[in-house]
Amino acid sequence: MAFPRRAQRLFGYWRGERRTLRQGLVALALSTVAGFIAGLTLSGIEGTLRTLPGLLVLIPAAVGMRGTIFGAIGARLGTTNAAGTFEASIRRGGVLYQNAHVALVTTLSSSLWLGVLAKLAAAAAGTPAISVWHLITVSVVGGFLGSVFILGVTVGLSVLSYRRGWDLDSVSTPMVTALGDMVTLPTLFLATSLLHVHWLATAASVVCVAAGVYATVRSYSTNDRIVRRIVLEMTAVIVFTPLLDIISGALQEARLPELGWVLLTLIPPFVSQAGALGGIFSSRISSKLQIGVITPRGFPEIPALIDASVVFALGVVVFTLIGGVAVGLAELTGHAPALPGRILVGTLIAGILAMPMTIVTSYYLAIASYRFGLDPDNQTVPIITSVMDLAGVACVLFVMTVSGVLPHG
Repeated sequence: MAFPRRAQRLFGYWRGERRTLRQGLVALALSTVAGFIAGLTLSGIEGTLRTLPGLLVLIPAAVGMRGTIFGAIGARLGTTNAAGTFEASIRRGGVLYQNAHVALVTTLSSSLWLGVLAKLAAAAAGTPAISVWHLITVSVVGGFLGSVFILGVTVGLSVLSYRRGWDLDSVSTPMVTALGDMVTLPTLFLATSLLHVHWLATAASVVCVAAGVYATVRSYSTNDRIVRRIVLEMTAVIVFTPLLDIISGALQEARLPELGWVLLTLIPPFVSQAGALGGIFSSRISSKLQIGVITPRGFPEIPALIDASVVFALGVVVFTLIGGVAVGLAELTGHAPALPGRILVGTLIAGILAMPMTIVTSYYLAIASYRFGLDPDNQTVPIITSVMDLAGVACVLFVMTVSGVLPHG
């Protein structure tokens, strides 16, 4: 009798979350489309990846950093929306102005760091790579162009959610992370055009280094106390989480000849949605912690368990969709894989493997941040998106290798 009663209560809770399910599913579906645009871009620039060795090491970190910066912004805006302190105004000192300030200075400073890190990673792995100056140029120019666009979308989405009563925690993260993938890949590719003219590449490198150094100094010396606090709390995240993305890029670089069109197309939406699902869950947990709906306990309370079940259900739908779309696009474009059924099933299995990591990591990151007196919005979404960039790629490569889609290696 106890099980039917619990099932009935769970169903009742789910009915109460119908709006979250509906809005989250729509946002995830739209962001999946954006993720596939990124995947098609990645498969389309395979020639450039071979011509500019080391670029594929940089790409996951540069793309992931957009999720780190703007996922955290979306989470912070979602919390202010839930707490009733959001202002649909860009006045100086307001919440939108402060978050825009953070976005611009952290974009420039982190892009400088990513260019250096990509070169160091390639050297450590013993793989060839273009010069550190060229990597910095691509990282800073491509990252800045992408960030300007994503910032506009993030601000517009937060204002629209505020005015229409949408759940920003369920809408913002999937859209922002997918847009980060969709926009950053083309802007990085566009930035590589600067490398074709020697004097232009040299001048761009000097400007990019100067801009990165200035932004770094400016971010820690600003008079805005809230901006300075956000930057300080995110420093460790910005410095260390790209290491996971760099390893992810190195894994893909090492198996680039084997991946083929369909997996190059599939990986960006897969890792983007794995991170987005973790972002949805961690954003909702962070908001509930800060407004007192749940307490920071080791064992999750009922509202947190409900959020976990909602996110898992969304994940099953989304990863099934990703596998189906990847196989369908391959058929339509003349890149039909030899084992389409295994790719479809393998994508779902990889997603099911990734989901427990996503949920457990998101929950305990939020709890740990809150207990240490940090703002979970500045920690959980950035970390979980980077963790899933690596874990998502590892799950896909593992499942596709075990199932025979990829050769053992």
